[in-house]
Amino acid sequence: IVRFVQLVAPEYQLEPHVVLAVMAQESNFDPLALSPKNAQGLMQLIPDTARRFNVRNAGDPAQNIRGGMAYLRWLLAFFEGDLTLTLAAYNAGEGAVLKYGRRIPPYPETQQYVERVMRFYRTLVR
Repeated sequence: IVRFVQLVAPEYQLEPHVVLAVMAQESNFDPLALSPKNAQGLMQLIPDTARRFNVRNAGDPAQNIRGGMAYLRWLLAFFEGDLTLTLAAYNAGEGAVLKYGRRIPPYPETQQYVERVMRFYRTLVR
């Protein structure tokens, strides 16, 4: 999984460490992870997001990772390179970030999510 991310992330203009940090938080690298909200796989794609980014089989690790990377790339562009807003939107949806004036929404889950992903990301880039 790590090697795949290292090879493919540049196609999406993403740092592999960002993708790996998101994946660690989302699924703990479990390709069979399934959330109560029906988020699936390594990048925990909900069905609507999977469809939005042309993922036909969210259970397929390669498709799931590519779909998650496509969504991260889209969010990074939408939030003009702001990684913390991108992460908040990955967790809570871009609508929630917009609702709160392009700030991390005041949801404890989302705030903790951003903090944990950023902490793990920083350990990877050292």
